[in-house]
Amino acid sequence: MTEILREIGMIARSLDSISNIEFKEFDLTKGQYLYLIRICENQGIIQEKLAEMIKVDRTTAARAIKKLETQGFIEKKSDENNKKNKRLFPTEKGEKIYPLLMREGEYSNLVALSGFSPEETETIFTLLQRVRKNIEVDWEFVKKGNKREY
Repeated sequence: MTEILREIGMIARSLDSISNIEFKEFDLTKGQYLYLIRICENQGIIQEKLAEMIKVDRTTAARAIKKLETQGFIEKKSDENNKKNKRLFPTEKGEKIYPLLMREGEYSNLVALSGFSPEETETIFTLLQRVRKNIEVDWEFVKKGNKREY
């Protein structure tokens, strides 16, 4: 059973490593491209929701967001209703690189699913969604400071 999660982990790390190498020329490393993609797709998202979406802690998200802002890929704007919340938006520079990031993702999907029928692809997607939903329960539990019992 643990082999399944190892396989998923190896796939995720391989794809992340490829992306980090390929996007290095844009100075997008350590998974920053994931943040930029989500910000482009969810313009005006707040940092906390972005962290939840990517499944990272707030500190990790804050570091990546700060670097993207410093590099000129995104900008923060104050929320009109709640000044504590900063909404995240891509800059022109961020918008310009977004199509390349999407093409890389589409290509990686094609490579990863090469040789699978449409039905098999749908089955993989459905099963992985179920796995993610199962894990999200523990992720939320641990994120709140709780400890799992093994």
